[in-house]
Amino acid sequence: MNSMNDTGVVAGPASGQTSHTHRLRGLAGTGFIATLAAMVATTLAAALAQAVGVDFEVPDGGETIPLSGFAVVTGFFSVVGIVIAVALLRWSARPAERFVWTAVSLTAISLVPPLLSGANTATTTALLGLHLVPATVMIPTLARSLRTRTD
Repeated sequence: MNSMNDTGVVAGPASGQTSHTHRLRGLAGTGFIATLAAMVATTLAAALAQAVGVDFEVPDGGETIPLSGFAVVTGFFSVVGIVIAVALLRWSARPAERFVWTAVSLTAISLVPPLLSGANTATTTALLGLHLVPATVMIPTLARSLRTRTD
């Protein structure tokens, strides 16, 4: 004889866990769409700068940064931003505010290497602008997404 009381009901995950997983997936999805937009915007801006005569030659190695390089670096650091946003959503009481402070600080730090590169004025100015293009796409999008997922 079996002493277990089997009612036939299967318990699913706790509703809090499902909601949390849904918020993380939603943030990641929004982030990846924003990443694609940032990659396209940055690459187009770099192509426009190239079309008006910016050579993107960095004197240290004498190499020219290819357009695909802008897309790859933008994609990589945008994904880093998504990871930061997901971590803050998971472990911070105020994820949107902390994300904005973190992302703006990291963007400011990212402006230093172009200034130290020794490139000509046009290349340095273009590189500074190209650091701001993905920031203007990613930071507001992820901050807005964090706000809607915590309210």
